[in-house]
Amino acid sequence: MTALSSSSMQRRQHIAEAGARDYELYIPSGSGSDPLPLVVMLHGGEQTAVDFAAGTRMNEFAERSTFLVAYPEQSRDNGLWSWFRPGDQRPDAGEPAIIAGIIAEIAAEYSVDADAIYIAGLSAGGAMAVIMSVAYPELFAAVGVHSGLAYGAASDIGTAMMAMLTGGTGSRSATVPLIIFHGDNDPIVAVANAESLVTAGLSENGLPTGKGDRQNATAVRIAVDGTRPHTHSIHRGEDGQTVIESWVVHGGGHAWSGGSSAGRHTDPQGPDATAQMVRFFLEHRRA
Repeated sequence: MTALSSSSMQRRQHIAEAGARDYELYIPSGSGSDPLPLVVMLHGGEQTAVDFAAGTRMNEFAERSTFLVAYPEQSRDNGLWSWFRPGDQRPDAGEPAIIAGIIAEIAAEYSVDADAIYIAGLSAGGAMAVIMSVAYPELFAAVGVHSGLAYGAASDIGTAMMAMLTGGTGSRSATVPLIIFHGDNDPIVAVANAESLVTAGLSENGLPTGKGDRQNATAVRIAVDGTRPHTHSIHRGEDGQTVIESWVVHGGGHAWSGGSSAGRHTDPQGPDATAQMVRFFLEHRRA
């Protein structure tokens, strides 16, 4: 296994039968032979891997907590992840196979903790992160979705546009722990999609989906000076463990909450989605 004593951001290309994609891999300093967690970050539209890394500041957190970060990059022809195409919504085909192949490629070269692989994304990347968790539930310990949509919310461009504007109903979810961020003033992907993610996730975990029936749920509205007010909700299973954590950012738009202005589509006012996702990820290991 490859080990590095200093941090590095490496540009790579994955080539396989399903297709080819470039990706960036961040390796924190002090990486030794011990297995490291891996966080996979899927950018949104009008973003690149490097831009997404700068905006989310995920590399800074990787350096502090010592984990690898992979940033798969969609091809310039497509521009964004094809979450609405049936051929890209199943395992061992299309974009899910490419992303899974990138993970396998990294794990073959570096010492990756197989029980601590996580995936997160923004917008189309968030929708694809959900697809990955459904297609490969055995691969991930937790998933993060920022301004994304539920699995099965669309099957073509027309239904995708409708789901983005009004909130698509999810047909499935994964049982892996899920953390959601969404601005309630998002003009591109309606905040109703966050509730669809919660509903689908609760259903997949065998929990009541009606708002009045969610006995193992808590919701707190938080207002902190200098940060956008937000409602933080936690949904727990019968064993008391967190199944879904949701952050609705009041006044937030279609942008990574708490992100850096060094990247596009960020909202520096916070709350800090990267900090909360990293905290959530590192609290969970694959069962």
